[in-house]
Amino acid sequence: MIFKDRSDAGRKLATRLKRYADRGDVLVLALPRGGVPVAYEVAKELKAPLDIFLVRKLGVPGYEELAMGAIASGGVRVINEDVVRQLNIPDEVIDAVAANEQRELERRERAYRGNRPPPNVKGLVAILIDDGLATGSTMRAAAAALRKQGPERIVVAVPVSSPETCDEFRSEVDEIVCAATPEPFRGVGLWYEDFSQTTDEEVRELLEQEPPQRHHATSGVR
Repeated sequence: MIFKDRSDAGRKLATRLKRYADRGDVLVLALPRGGVPVAYEVAKELKAPLDIFLVRKLGVPGYEELAMGAIASGGVRVINEDVVRQLNIPDEVIDAVAANEQRELERRERAYRGNRPPPNVKGLVAILIDDGLATGSTMRAAAAALRKQGPERIVVAVPVSSPETCDEFRSEVDEIVCAATPEPFRGVGLWYEDFSQTTDEEVRELLEQEPPQRHHATSGVR
């Protein structure tokens, strides 16, 4: 399955999520930036509110690709204790990296959300969406951070994923929905005709256009 673009991928992904349509306890959360056009189409089909869930990886200094943790929307910090212990990373190093990433997260929060407060996910079905999963590290951090905020159920949904990563998520979240798991996988972008970068402006426009039910599910009351 090759998608025309992220909007096409979102419409196809939405067909796998129909059981969550027209419910008052569902919130669609996009991982910016590429996940937003996908999630917009899903939210529209499900008639569910749309928001963003920002996550920033905490890379080990000098080995930034190796994650020692992550921070996410709502002031949540998740630490990979195994990495921290094995590399003997002191608390002050973690704090310094976290402070730097927190500034970038807050910048993006302001850029994308403006003055709107982050959604309250407590007691809700939160559907986390990105445009695809390769290693899954960013989504894994997002799911762990979101879990600390008390949703009733976490569903990770993506248009395309490596088969291995999709399988790994079955034990990490309440439900994983991968519309396509091609083999060989080789990379998310290969499964899109148009995989051009989503801009900050496009993210803002989609969040402003999104369905009017934005506040319907964000109270945490069923």
